[in-house]
Amino acid sequence: MNRQEKTSLVASLKEDFAKSEAAFLVGYKGLSVAKMQTLRREIRAKGGKLKVAKNRLVRLAVSDVDGVCDLSDHLKDQLGVVFASQEFTQVAKVLTDFSESNPALSLVAGCLESEFIDKEKISLLASLPSKDILLGQLCGTLQAPVSGFASVLNTLVVRLLWTLKQVAEKKS
Repeated sequence: MNRQEKTSLVASLKEDFAKSEAAFLVGYKGLSVAKMQTLRREIRAKGGKLKVAKNRLVRLAVSDVDGVCDLSDHLKDQLGVVFASQEFTQVAKVLTDFSESNPALSLVAGCLESEFIDKEKISLLASLPSKDILLGQLCGTLQAPVSGFASVLNTLVVRLLWTLKQVAEKKS
């Protein structure tokens, strides 16, 4: 790889760090090419991207981007960088599930909205439901008092009608 290719790769990494909501460092030492392609496919299906570069180039990219936590302390061994631009919980779930089924893949660290996260927090992110499910739960929670109030009002109207019917039956 010549100097110009390295410069373009660092620029590409800077752009990915700047655009993504979360970035995860994963160790892939001992992972076969077929498994790596499967992992890339699963990550891409969830809106993420896996890039492999020399640690020195990743360190250069991280140091020049504002708003990205410092991951340079964890850049050791063979690491790949996973970028999640939208559904970072889904990408974290893919990484966690894949690392459980393939011990050669290890979660190292990550950066979520310029905050450092360790592998335990990545696993915690993976346990969260998706954004759509959370929005559905929020809508249900917001709707509950209104629907409860409507059912109480409906019950009062039904009771009034039932009482009027009973009074009408007594008079006739």
